[in-house]
Amino acid sequence: MSSTDGRLVHRYGPWAVVTGASDGIGRAFARHLAASGLNLVLVARREPLLRQLAAELQGNHGVSCRVVPADLADLEAVRRLADITGDLDVGLLVAAAGFGTSGPLLDAELDVETAMAGLNCTSVLAQAWHFGPRFARRGRGGMVFMSSLLAFHGTPRAAHYAATKAYVQTLAEGLRVEWAPLGVDVIASAPGPIATGFSARANLQMAQAMPAEVVARVTMQALGRRTTVRPGWLSKLLGWSLALLPRWGQVMVITQVMKGMTVHQERPARQRSA
Repeated sequence: MSSTDGRLVHRYGPWAVVTGASDGIGRAFARHLAASGLNLVLVARREPLLRQLAAELQGNHGVSCRVVPADLADLEAVRRLADITGDLDVGLLVAAAGFGTSGPLLDAELDVETAMAGLNCTSVLAQAWHFGPRFARRGRGGMVFMSSLLAFHGTPRAAHYAATKAYVQTLAEGLRVEWAPLGVDVIASAPGPIATGFSARANLQMAQAMPAEVVARVTMQALGRRTTVRPGWLSKLLGWSLALLPRWGQVMVITQVMKGMTVHQERPARQRSA
């Protein structure tokens, strides 16, 4: 076990909760944390995939896993998750469940967009509200919120998705300072394009996509040390270059980026994680 792995177990162990664990970024975090020696509560809608992952992690790393099938868009499911894990010494929450849309907002379905706001924003708040006090009482803990490269400016053709990630980014920044005296670390992970199947399902043309495993590794290395981490060179490059521009200039640049990533559709392409 590496020194980074040992730090994770000592600081946040013995149990971690990972939402959206059946696919993509959530699954990558689960694998990374299991390799680090943490026991896991795996949360997603698709129970068969969760059980497959649990068997894999238990077999490969000897950790314990608890599977919790749940749709966290339902706030009652968030409450049940807190209750179900009440007997465990949970010290880490990775809130990776979420989904995105692309395309003109005027072509969007309102129920899909409001559902995205519920899962990406309200559910994340509820998870923080339920688990934050537990971490504060134990005097140590950590939370990972999934922000995005798009969280820092308006983004045409993904306007609402970017707005949900701006909420997550701001929430993480505030809680990082608010909870630091309580021993609770908070980080916003703001990657660029990730190779998780998002491009195929959302009909996005994403070049230079990084593996989800890189996002998990870089984020966990930064937890407790930084407020925001930008995994991948593209996220860093755009972050540095756009920071030199006024807000309107940032929007103009990201408009051109999105034009290269989206194609016209009658309805917005959308992708939902587990």
